Amino acid sequence: MRKTQLALLTLCATVVAGFVTITPAAALDYPWCARGGEYDYPGECAYSTYEQCQASVSGRLLYCDRNPRFAYGQQQIPQPRPHRRARPAAPY
Repeated sequence: MRKTQLALLTLCATVVAGFVTITPAAALDYPWCARGGEYDYPGECAYSTYEQCQASVSGRLLYCDRNPRFAYGQQQIPQPRPHRRARPAAPY
């Protein structure tokens, strides 16, 4: 009985440790997307070259297109710098 409890405790501790160390998958965007069929806009953007995309969509009634995030250069828009106000001249 004691060995069974120890084994269950060890198993539970291992499972909890496994859940604690899980990190979310990193979402990566690549320059080429498979579009059409079952994919919504912008598609499955998981291809770094056009050739990889073409090999994946072959025979699947899909097509390859540029990832809009790469094609249109979606970048951080620099914030305008606040204007510095000149001090009024001191009256003499």
